[in-house]
Amino acid sequence: MPETDNQKTYNQIAGQKVQRIEAISDGVFAIALTLLVLDIKVPVADAIHSEADLIKTFCGLTPRLLTYFLSFMTLGIFWTGQTVQYSYIEKSDRHLNWLSLFFLLFVSILPFTTAFLSEHIEYKFSVGLYWANIFALGVTLYIHWVYAERHGYVTLPPAENEVVSKAVKKRIVVAQTLYAIGAACCFISIYLSITVIILIQLNYALGLFTKTGRKK
Repeated sequence: MPETDNQKTYNQIAGQKVQRIEAISDGVFAIALTLLVLDIKVPVADAIHSEADLIKTFCGLTPRLLTYFLSFMTLGIFWTGQTVQYSYIEKSDRHLNWLSLFFLLFVSILPFTTAFLSEHIEYKFSVGLYWANIFALGVTLYIHWVYAERHGYVTLPPAENEVVSKAVKKRIVVAQTLYAIGAACCFISIYLSITVIILIQLNYALGLFTKTGRKK
């Protein structure tokens, strides 16, 4: 059924302000980052009767501390990725807004998949679920950029746009490939899988293997 003129007009005027989606994105990321730490509970004092008991109980928190660090890095990397995109996107529409909101949906669910992983860290399914969350984040971020570029919302000179677009898309594709390899390591060892994913994240966060382009 074709759209009426009123519907077409609304579709054309909705979601124009990029600043609004940036604001809600920062808010969702901030809340998700905060929720991560709530999964780490301080040991109950009644169960502690000696220094050794306290140390043993603290060591028992290792899976939760590990997954907390893992997810903090994950959110930091994807927040940076979205921020980079909006550094070049100066216009928007309702469809691009909804792509951003679906991206934030997967951001907001990460505290759950993190808690699920820390609670059932010995199971491959929990790693698979966590990886699916990361994969969904990567896919929606990739589609978000492609849509913005194809609809002329990326404001860059043609030559520079090609370089930037290639870098943005390549980073997502390569990262997702590496994450998939890291997740697949769970068939060897769960902790190996988590360690590989953390190392991948450290590389992307710190640029350990990124060419600087500086001449010696």
